[in-house]
Amino acid sequence: MVRFAAFVLSFVVWVAAAFAAPGEVVMTHGSMSTTSIPLWVTEDQNLFAKHGAKVKVVWVRGNSMQIATLASGETQIAYGGATTALAAAAGGSDLKIIASFTSRESLDLVARPGIASPAQLRGKRFGIQSIGGGVWKTAAVWLEHFGLDERRDNIQMIVIGDVTVLAQALESGRIDATVVPGFLSRRLAEKGFVVLGSSEKTKLPSVGMTLLAENAYVQQNSDTLQNVLKGLIESMVFVGRPDNKPAVLRTIVKHFKMTDSAAAEGAYQDVLSLVRLEDNRKPYVSVDGLRTLQRFMAAQNPRIADVKTENLVDASAVRRLDESGFFDRLYTEYRVKQP
Repeated sequence: MVRFAAFVLSFVVWVAAAFAAPGEVVMTHGSMSTTSIPLWVTEDQNLFAKHGAKVKVVWVRGNSMQIATLASGETQIAYGGATTALAAAAGGSDLKIIASFTSRESLDLVARPGIASPAQLRGKRFGIQSIGGGVWKTAAVWLEHFGLDERRDNIQMIVIGDVTVLAQALESGRIDATVVPGFLSRRLAEKGFVVLGSSEKTKLPSVGMTLLAENAYVQQNSDTLQNVLKGLIESMVFVGRPDNKPAVLRTIVKHFKMTDSAAAEGAYQDVLSLVRLEDNRKPYVSVDGLRTLQRFMAAQNPRIADVKTENLVDASAVRRLDESGFFDRLYTEYRVKQP
């Protein structure tokens, strides 16, 4: 059954790639969460086309499928977490991180009623989406922030599912704590659950959502990557403008298939918070941030410790945009404060 599901998903991606228009780039994303909203806005507002890029966005389930389709050439670019890049590099993939769109953790740490402090997480069950994935990474960052260690403090990491499933597992008592986006943590707090850590208040540094591509593609498609980046960068600024709220809400409702207006508003507030945390930051990748992430992941996969993080980053596309004055022109167009 698992092999059949993987075959079906691979077939879906293959079909999307096969029917891509001439010159069209196929980009995958593997997360149905707040971090994907700027990508969807880019697509819905035709910002890729505005900057001369033809892009077909395809959702795949899981980081491994993103990497597999990049390696096979079925897709050209992945919009995924830095954890994906490190794990792939440790496995021998010749990937490059082109840009980083999130430099702060965006998930809140929430626990069941009765757990009043982070210290009480010792010996408890902690729900995550996958070992080595983005949710697990955020969990590890929060635990370290509070002086806790998964192994030393006997915290059981239990693989459950995506953030919606994690919230449900917390409510049902299957787990004692997890990390979820703000709109879910607020909903849980209303039901008596305890928010032990707020990402908006604490602003933990991180390397989150990134743009990935095979090194060979990066070397041969510099102009295309710059155009793709222009669309994504403009999307972040677009989302941050209050007068664009109706358009962003339409995108949220469409892609999450929401019928609850309160939930859509919550997701909007979350993506707005994510954008504000970045404060119009130019999307250079923090090598120091990658090294911190590498340290966490090496505890699960020792081969990750051997990855040379500085070689994993190719900042040339962002640097060329910077030197061309693109950011200055964009901030002027949207009348926003320059960082």
